Amino acid sequence: MLDAGCGTGRALPALRAAVGPSGVVLGADLTPAMLREAARAGRDRDGVLLLADVAALPLRPDALDAVFAAGLIAHLPDPAGNLRETARVVRPGGVLALFHPIGRAALAARQGRTITPDDLRAEPNLRALLSRSGWRMTSYTDEDSRFLALAVRTD
Repeated sequence: MLDAGCGTGRALPALRAAVGPSGVVLGADLTPAMLREAARAGRDRDGVLLLADVAALPLRPDALDAVFAAGLIAHLPDPAGNLRETARVVRPGGVLALFHPIGRAALAARQGRTITPDDLRAEPNLRALLSRSGWRMTSYTDEDSRFLALAVRTD
């Protein structure tokens, strides 16, 4: 399993528990300082930390069963291309989880803005983006307390 854009690795312990003792967890981030902080916090015990860009992952095709991305999608410079790259490294039938600990409306309110129809994480926009990128959305939850979109890698 890959934690794409793992930052300080906060999700790595939960991902480690999810894959079990025989599973492999990778935490990839583009920022060396984030990975250093993850290591300082001891989260390198829960997964291998990689300095890597989601635009060009250093993994062979079909290498992974799943990708977890918390808060990443809004920061991607090329969402369709970057999601295609995650699809490349996940086996057909593998899973993508796009997560944020706060829903779209609550996040917009916190930032003093309103949600617009072109919001990338709006269900129809995200569904179309995922479809163009090698994924099929299977579940979509957008509540004040969390955002979670699940998708399956298509053939």
